[in-house]
Amino acid sequence: MSQKTPAPPPADAHLEAMLARALGKPASADATDAPEAPRPEVAESDKRCGYVAIVGKPNVGKSTLLNALVGQKVSITSRKAQTTRHRITGIRTEGASQFIFVDTPGFQTRHGNALNRSLNKTVLGAVTDVDLILFVVEAGRFNLADAKVLSLLPPSVPVILLANKLDEVHRRGELAPWLRSMQERHPFAEFVPMSAKAPKDIQRLFGICEKYLPQQPWIHDAEELTDRSERFMAAEMVREKLFRLTGDELPYTSTVVIDRFEEEGQLRRIAATIVVEREGHKGMVIGDKGEKLKRIGTEARMELEKLWGGKVFLELWVKVRSGWADDDARVRSFGYE
Repeated sequence: MSQKTPAPPPADAHLEAMLARALGKPASADATDAPEAPRPEVAESDKRCGYVAIVGKPNVGKSTLLNALVGQKVSITSRKAQTTRHRITGIRTEGASQFIFVDTPGFQTRHGNALNRSLNKTVLGAVTDVDLILFVVEAGRFNLADAKVLSLLPPSVPVILLANKLDEVHRRGELAPWLRSMQERHPFAEFVPMSAKAPKDIQRLFGICEKYLPQQPWIHDAEELTDRSERFMAAEMVREKLFRLTGDELPYTSTVVIDRFEEEGQLRRIAATIVVEREGHKGMVIGDKGEKLKRIGTEARMELEKLWGGKVFLELWVKVRSGWADDDARVRSFGYE
């Protein structure tokens, strides 16, 4: 006598269960307080490995989240929107599972220049060939820019709604109706309200994402943190300091090109050019008596020495390339896809 398959719970009951999981405290909340144990040997048959795309509108906290997930800075951050311009891959191996996180630029809707077309192409390319998508929004908020990104997500890939900056929500009771409204917009696999700055939330996220990774051998070594080259990281670190120290005065279209990268034992010699679009922008970057450019170089050098554990000699120049961000050939020549 065949058994009948039990009927799925009503949609409301399913939603309530998701809300309970999302807003409840993880049972292992204190696990991250324990000292890190040596990495145990993992049988090949137990290994999981997969790609997880991190998507969202500009300046929603994607790069901060990636760095927290990897445990080291691999993606630059800034209060300035549109800081991330490339597909940045961060790698984290936890237990039997290897997570390959892909940080993407925020989808651009305001300007249709060559640079933004390249950034949007990067976003679309990242979400079509992954095992899981983390759709990052600010907890309790959803606007047209969020909706534009959500409309791009393929229906074939499970999507986790990651409500970031939970620490900024003062009335948690308001989250439940907001989460219900979000589920009406898209059939999210999970809700994860969290703060990327909270280690316990990050550890909890690994446990949630793990079951979406396919069972297969790891692609990278267990200790690897990124697949990006040191040359690439040098350019990104200079660009971060450029944006952080010039604030909103300097247009986001400024970029950094590495002219020379040489290694002499533990010493790295780097020459880089900061490219701006106008002569006036050049003055902003150089500053009074060259002080601003000197500070950009000093802070970038210190960050790179911390990252690589060796001495760095960094030379910076500033050049004007008018209209480069609207020139497809030049955008490609500066390393954009």
